[in-house]
Amino acid sequence: MRILHWILSKPAILVGGQAVIEGVMMRVPGAYATAVRDPQGEIKIDRHEFRSLGDRKPIWKKPVLRGVAALFESMKIGFGTLQWSADVALPEEEKGKEPGKLGNFLSILFAVVLALLLFMIGPMWITTWLLDIEKEALFFNLVSGAFRITFFILYLVIISLLKDVRRLFKYHGAEHRVVYNFESGQPINTATAQSFPTQHPRCGTSFLFVVLISAILIFAVIDTIVISLIGTITLGIRLLVHLPLIPLVMGLSYEVIKISARNGHRLLFRMLRAPGLWLQRITTKQPEDEMVEVAIAALKAAFGDRYEEMVGKKYTAEAIA
Repeated sequence: MRILHWILSKPAILVGGQAVIEGVMMRVPGAYATAVRDPQGEIKIDRHEFRSLGDRKPIWKKPVLRGVAALFESMKIGFGTLQWSADVALPEEEKGKEPGKLGNFLSILFAVVLALLLFMIGPMWITTWLLDIEKEALFFNLVSGAFRITFFILYLVIISLLKDVRRLFKYHGAEHRVVYNFESGQPINTATAQSFPTQHPRCGTSFLFVVLISAILIFAVIDTIVISLIGTITLGIRLLVHLPLIPLVMGLSYEVIKISARNGHRLLFRMLRAPGLWLQRITTKQPEDEMVEVAIAALKAAFGDRYEEMVGKKYTAEAIA
């Protein structure tokens, strides 16, 4: 009970962000800011006021729907900040080689198609091809889910070998350490931030792992319903049913993450978070001091005039960082 009282006694605030090219984006209530170090070593800032969809339309604050809204907003902000970071971080001689709007659209489309092939179509096709278990809803989804998780881990390991991605993962570690530093109430500086872990329980990597686990259970239930209604199920039917339900899976996973954030002191939820934290050993690396400086600059810029008022307190949070 003392632990629960300690957690509930801290004010709640949601501060999170993402790594970008040579920088960090930090998002706080009402705004987000991106800090990027340019080729000359200077830190450039791009700040935007932001009012979430849930604040504008209350229906998007409802359970599950708020997860869908948060995902959409995170993707929209994420793509924009990545593009801006590339514009700032690339040397002048390389900027002319950047793809135009059509090139960016095709890159995003390729990434979406690749993700669907690797993490949806591929695992289900392999399970259908290897095993005659199409009508066994739970067993089928357990096997295809195992393939999906394996592909996800292998994908992270492979891209982590790339030099540019490893540097991005260092900035990811810097973002987490500065968020930890802020939530701790301790003075925010490079030395203090570097004392915190690079793994954070509200990371998007942890969220994606929860999505993979949730998909197994949700799709098993959906397949059971489909089989009971039409008497059979095939790979084509599964794809037609599963793909439109991806937002539902993510919305439900968001709720799981919120519950885990509130109950992180309980054994069950610590076990649920453990695989995501383990995966962050791949997606976060030890940041250099200069990277932490950039993350701190992003946090300060995001809060703007409220920065001094907000720091120096211990915080908790109820959603994804």
